[in-house]
Amino acid sequence: MHNFEELLFWQKSIVLAKNVYIICQEVSNDEKFGLISQIKRSAVSIPSNIAEGSGRNGSKEFNHFLTVALGSAFELHTQLILIRELNLLPEEKINALLSEVSEIQRMIYSFKNNLK
Repeated sequence: MHNFEELLFWQKSIVLAKNVYIICQEVSNDEKFGLISQIKRSAVSIPSNIAEGSGRNGSKEFNHFLTVALGSAFELHTQLILIRELNLLPEEKINALLSEVSEIQRMIYSFKNNLK
């Protein structure tokens, strides 16, 4: 069992989720229940699955939840690109979030490889 709160990629994914929530407040009310809702769910799913997996029995189960967290990170990445393409938020803010997501993706992938 891993202490998820000590995992740097979990810590960074919490910061990312918080940043996603903050930036989503800038989007018009028309989009709040569509794409924005999905973006928030994806962002929260990353640290949630890391935490859930860390409490499971053994590396195989943890690896599965890391795979789900990684999938959520790629889902969020795609949604942020769409937000940028639709010009719903300033490009520089979206690019900053994309950088955070990419770093977390690399960290999870690396940890998964070392977990095997």
